[in-house]
Amino acid sequence: MNVINNIQPLSPDTLIRNPAATPVVASVNVSAEASKVWKVVGNFGGFDKFIPALDSIQVIGDGVGSVRHKKFKEGGLEVVEQLNSRDDNGFSMTWTTLYNNLGVGNLWASMTVKATDENSSVATWTIIAEPAAGNPLSTDDFRAFLQGFAAGAMENVEKLFA
Repeated sequence: MNVINNIQPLSPDTLIRNPAATPVVASVNVSAEASKVWKVVGNFGGFDKFIPALDSIQVIGDGVGSVRHKKFKEGGLEVVEQLNSRDDNGFSMTWTTLYNNLGVGNLWASMTVKATDENSSVATWTIIAEPAAGNPLSTDDFRAFLQGFAAGAMENVEKLFA
């Protein structure tokens, strides 16, 4: 019997799906015009400017569909993310996590900047994520981890323009 003839047809599948969780939001008022803030927080490969825990970032590709590989200084932690959307005129972008060893399951995130006047703006990082299978944190502790991480990063953004 020929084994090749017994192969079942494959169907399209993916492990990527949008998470179903309450958003975590971290916003800061920045004393700079929106375009200047966007040059920092809208740089998909430049998050190490406001997340000091990052050791390196490598971006493969350009624009929507590009992939970002972030390595942290601590414990061999890594994250691989894909840029889903980007609007440089509207100062917004979204991305999805493809892989990480941080205990985070499905994750979707956005970064936006809104002008409040000609010399100030609000930068907002929104994260919707689920804990990975086996993550020992409770739902509340997981949300607190995400909130603390995002808030700390955004506070650094605010300090960059102080």
